[in-house]
Amino acid sequence: MQKLEALAHDAQQLASGREETNRGGTGGQTQHTNRTIRVLPLTENETEVARQMQICNACRYCEGFCAVFPAMTRRLEFGKADVNYLANLCHNCGACYHACQYAPPHEFAVNVPQAMARVRLDTYSEYAVPSFMGALYKRNGLTLSLALAVGLALFLVLGMAMKGPLFGTPLAGNFYAIFPHNLLALLFGIVFVLAIVSLGIGVTRFWKDVTAGTASSAAAGGAVAEATKNALTLKYLDGGHGDGCNEGDDRFTLARRRFHHFTFYGFMLCFAATVVATFYHFFLDLHAPYPFVSVPVLLGTLGGIGLLIGPAGLLWLNMKRDPARGDAAQKPMDRGFIALLLLTSATGLALLAWRDTAALGWLLAVHLGVVLALFATLPYGKFAHGIYRSAALLKSSIEKRQANSLKLGSE
Repeated sequence: MQKLEALAHDAQQLASGREETNRGGTGGQTQHTNRTIRVLPLTENETEVARQMQICNACRYCEGFCAVFPAMTRRLEFGKADVNYLANLCHNCGACYHACQYAPPHEFAVNVPQAMARVRLDTYSEYAVPSFMGALYKRNGLTLSLALAVGLALFLVLGMAMKGPLFGTPLAGNFYAIFPHNLLALLFGIVFVLAIVSLGIGVTRFWKDVTAGTASSAAAGGAVAEATKNALTLKYLDGGHGDGCNEGDDRFTLARRRFHHFTFYGFMLCFAATVVATFYHFFLDLHAPYPFVSVPVLLGTLGGIGLLIGPAGLLWLNMKRDPARGDAAQKPMDRGFIALLLLTSATGLALLAWRDTAALGWLLAVHLGVVLALFATLPYGKFAHGIYRSAALLKSSIEKRQANSLKLGSE
């Protein structure tokens, strides 16, 4: 009884923000130290994920589907950090929804993919820097993306028109005769660095929140390698059985995984083309335009083709997907990013095809405007989901290598 009273007394002290120390010490004096427990309230969407996770934790039928459910079994309660971590660990493959006996119209109304998608959307805007940009893109992703691309392209077209006719003498692909190299390097460098810094600040804040209490040393060894492999191969878009995701119905397909690969590796090939061209320019004193069989042009062409196939396929899947499995509010953000990727690749390939014609100038202006819009929106659009998901995958790999104190799951 005395022990129970002592525990109740300690709980009261913690609730009031004070903790007694040195009880029974010299002179029998009791000292008080301030101790504040920071408990962040859950939003409506986060509360819904926590509710569903409690049900799933009692059922556990879906433990083998993806990384979310093994991570879930290591918890009995789900705070804000836990919910945000699990939501970004979810790849929205849909396997759990189609297998769940408690999915709607059951009274439990368990729909994990949809609940997680809503929290992910909140994550992108909550951790965005500056925050108002995240909120703006969250509401008007497609409109903002297209308006920014058109506005920047028109600005560059007008700037070019002030120097001469839009359809002048063919320049044999020498676009530096229209926009000097140093001007382009400065303009794109500033926008790209600001985007990376903004995204870096956001994901750093996210990492600190979701990894509180996780030993950082555990990241050494195989955790980083495993998380990198899982991210690059999109392991958890296989549905947990290797047959893929559910899109419009109960059938399994690997289409979304493949279209994601076309998109990601197409983007990386285009980035590699830029890096190689920069090396050529500054270190080998080889200046654009480069012939079609050169490394920068071949890399850029293959990347551009990948960025046509991948985003077009993802847009097709996005339009036919079962609305019960996603968040309708996220579609403008999804389609805004897809539209910019498609426009970037289409205008880039058109510029390559007609670079020796009089249309070079305005094609270049349109392409540069689209690419600037893509860079400027990277921290606020769907691009961010790859970064936050990679962070969640790393935490998952670290967590798996730590002892499960609950001893309630498959471990």
